[in-house]
Amino acid sequence: MALPTQKRSKSRKKVKQYKNRLKSKILSICPQCKKPLLSHHACPNCGKYSNREIFQPRADKKKRKEEIKKAKEK
Repeated sequence: MALPTQKRSKSRKKVKQYKNRLKSKILSICPQCKKPLLSHHACPNCGKYSNREIFQPRADKKKRKEEIKKAKEK
């Protein structure tokens, strides 16, 4: 099996590590609700993408649990 003939220098090693690091996500602002979101994704808060409604966002967990309890009581 082949072996490297020379030691990799510190600077070349750091350059390689720099390329493999995790990059921060680029966020944009939703034009309807003004909350941050990933670019080219539907807004999880208002459910819109490019001024079109894609889905209905879920209600808060507490409100949702209350709705489920009311439905069970009926």
